[in-house]
Amino acid sequence: MAEILYDAIPSLDLADFTSGDPLRKSKFVKDLGDAYNNIGFVAIRNHYLTDELSANLYDTIKRFYALPDSVKQKYEIANLAGQRGYIGKGKEHAKGRNTGDLKEFYHVGQEVLDEDPIKQEYPDNVWPTEFPEFKEIALEVYKRLENTGVQMLKAIALYLGLPEDYFDAKVKHGNSILRAIHYFPISDPASVPADAVRAAEHGDINLITLLMGASADGLQVLRRDGKWIPITALPEQLVVNVGDMLERLTNKKLKSTIHRVVNPPRHLMNTPRYSIPFFMHPRSEMDLSALPSCVDATHPKLWEDITAGEFLNQRLREIGLKK
Repeated sequence: MAEILYDAIPSLDLADFTSGDPLRKSKFVKDLGDAYNNIGFVAIRNHYLTDELSANLYDTIKRFYALPDSVKQKYEIANLAGQRGYIGKGKEHAKGRNTGDLKEFYHVGQEVLDEDPIKQEYPDNVWPTEFPEFKEIALEVYKRLENTGVQMLKAIALYLGLPEDYFDAKVKHGNSILRAIHYFPISDPASVPADAVRAAEHGDINLITLLMGASADGLQVLRRDGKWIPITALPEQLVVNVGDMLERLTNKKLKSTIHRVVNPPRHLMNTPRYSIPFFMHPRSEMDLSALPSCVDATHPKLWEDITAGEFLNQRLREIGLKK
């Protein structure tokens, strides 16, 4: 397939996939596959998250991050490898780097309400008592983004020639994470390491990431020809990108594109940026071995066999969240 050099990520309408119209559905699948083959990112309209819910969550996390560090640190729980609750400033770094990113964040994970034994794998969520509304809002956003992700994975399955429900059982009660990020203001740029950035270039660990609109510019995606292009999630759209797990499963047929959040101009370093991605993970037992349909003489198998749980643990150590 000829490579397309996008100047902006393609925008698709999820209603085309869910409409019941076979032609609209098949066109959505093809367009999604083309985008994920080339740039690894799309913008999606008519998803299940409302602008009102998104605004409510942003308002709540902004008030949380305005608290003193000493209060926020009450919700940083040792031995959880940063998988629930608050993770302090500079604790995470990109794979291959030692300098921490200029951010702090809060993690909300899967809540299993039935007897699924996978519940034993997940720590309880940590909720700030200062904002009791955070729990209800965050869990509703989590559920809606997860439902959107299920539809996206159905389309991806069809593109790969798999049954439409291929991912359904694999992501039911998956280890997905809602991450509320605060790229904190820097009043004195000389006070941070010279190579420190808001988020150094990286690929996401998971299957797919769903990102609601951020509060400021800064997200950039690395195009195949080495050019960085800016990405902005517009109102009423989600940016959805391929993660490393899906790249691995498809033997790099679908691309986990490198992206970063750059620092603002020096005179704007004292302004904050907020962002809320949803990292969609499967259950830990999912086999990430390359799909046979994605391996041939021209595309030899690139990685050894591994489960999603094993891969996650490996990457958490590489980015400094797990010792």
